[in-house]
Amino acid sequence: MTACAIVVLGQNSVTLAKQIKTALLNATIYGLAERTSNVDVSFTNFGETLRELFAKGTPIIGICAAGILIRTLAPIISDKRQEPPVLAVAEDGSAVVPLLGGLQGVNDLARQIAAVLEVKAAITTTGDIRFHTALLSPPAGYHLANPDDAKKFISDLLAGATVKLKGTAPWLVNSKLPFDEEGKLTIQVTEYEVPLTPDCLVYHPATLAIGVSNASQVNSKDAISCIQQMLADAKLSIFSVAGVFALDEEAASVIEEIADALNVPVRFLNCQSEKNAVAIALTATGANGKLVVQQQCGINLAVAVSGEVIDINRIGKPRGQLFIVGTGPGAANWMSPEVQQILSEATDLVGYSFYLDLAGSLREGQRRHEFDNREELARAEMALDLAAEGRIVAVVSSGDPGIYAMAAAVFEVLDCNQPKWQSIKIHVAPGISAIQAAAARIGAPIGHDFCVISLSDILKPWSIIERRIIAAAEADLAIAFYNPASKQRTSQLASAREILLRYRSPQTIVVLARNVGRTGESVLVRTLADLSPQEVDMRTLVLVGSSKTRTVPHYGGVWVYTPRQY
Repeated sequence: MTACAIVVLGQNSVTLAKQIKTALLNATIYGLAERTSNVDVSFTNFGETLRELFAKGTPIIGICAAGILIRTLAPIISDKRQEPPVLAVAEDGSAVVPLLGGLQGVNDLARQIAAVLEVKAAITTTGDIRFHTALLSPPAGYHLANPDDAKKFISDLLAGATVKLKGTAPWLVNSKLPFDEEGKLTIQVTEYEVPLTPDCLVYHPATLAIGVSNASQVNSKDAISCIQQMLADAKLSIFSVAGVFALDEEAASVIEEIADALNVPVRFLNCQSEKNAVAIALTATGANGKLVVQQQCGINLAVAVSGEVIDINRIGKPRGQLFIVGTGPGAANWMSPEVQQILSEATDLVGYSFYLDLAGSLREGQRRHEFDNREELARAEMALDLAAEGRIVAVVSSGDPGIYAMAAAVFEVLDCNQPKWQSIKIHVAPGISAIQAAAARIGAPIGHDFCVISLSDILKPWSIIERRIIAAAEADLAIAFYNPASKQRTSQLASAREILLRYRSPQTIVVLARNVGRTGESVLVRTLADLSPQEVDMRTLVLVGSSKTRTVPHYGGVWVYTPRQY
């Protein structure tokens, strides 16, 4: 099941949400902004957030009244086969009520939550109550081939009909279905395509493993077509394919495109013996695996069958993912929902300790890898190595990761061209930058053309910085100075001020924005003549206006803006 969203509307529900989260893999707690704290994702609009989650197919656990969930989602409820599970949990944890998603396992999810809360789930589905199983919603690893026939089938069972079982599945054997070898109805569990009839429900178990080798020699379209034809010729159901399996060294080939086309996971193995498709498939199916079919069509393919549903999470490793994220300046409500989601789902967080603190608390199972602020390349290398192991890694920057931050460091290390890193999926998630945060606090000082210059001469010589300041001053751009000073660097800002005074009026407006979005925030307005380096440290952004930048008085201070016309 897709990772769940636990939605809370008040701080009193956060503790209960965290208790529920202990039982659900990768669940994310969504909390209403300004009414909750210490949640994974903050939101401001309940209706929009709920409908967006529902539309994405995310299971929703609302710690609130059932009515508000029903009224909010009612306009977009259409297809019961597609709707995700939706449950209401009482604020005191005394009731767990499944509302929607009967075909997507909502009753099982309700029982799981109820067990954690030590209450009984309020399940009302007649078949589920009578037979202790949901034929329309089989457990993970089984696919119902003919759901259109299930409603009458279940009605016949409830009316007293008996059923015979062909094949086997633990969830059926352990149910209270009225099994009889002479039963009028039939349930068949098989990897093969069979004729579908109203009096027989067919379940395809995920017991097939497709082994692939020599994948670099063909394009994805041909490979996918070959696999589909191979399955069809063998009369094997595509819904019984548990996953696509290949060797580590082929992770950068078309393997993932093949898996996406079949809508199954991909796993990479490190086979010590033969490195062919047959050996790979048999490794995936385990000791009891048997080869069903093999084929060569440019790409080498093999299908093996296991005696039980294949647990994909215990075989090989997935393709590693590396996310480079920006948390924004520090305020939780300035962190994008995308970044919040990534941080909640990552297995590993890598970053400078201060930035990791801004990212929030860890969920159970997450690992935190702290570095000194100057160890950017070491951070990047560790993150790439972790992702190469198949983990989901988030490299955490403050502000925006692409502005004087970790995105460039990761790609700089990646440019070393280590083969083990080439298969990693990399995604950069932007954040609100320091210059955007500072500008928003004081008005619109970057309302016209501007530039950003770092005054740190650790990675580039001062002569280059000096040339860039001169060029920006001559062009009459508003200038944002990052890294203006530190304990070791105390002269750069004074030198920059001297250069600017050659080209700008001493009355040029300067903004000193420190710790914006964090504890101890201050935003001061000065002139270039009054700019004192003693007021500035590493956590200050210095914004120097152009010749057109103006102030507008307001109660208690001034706004600063740069007109759009020049």
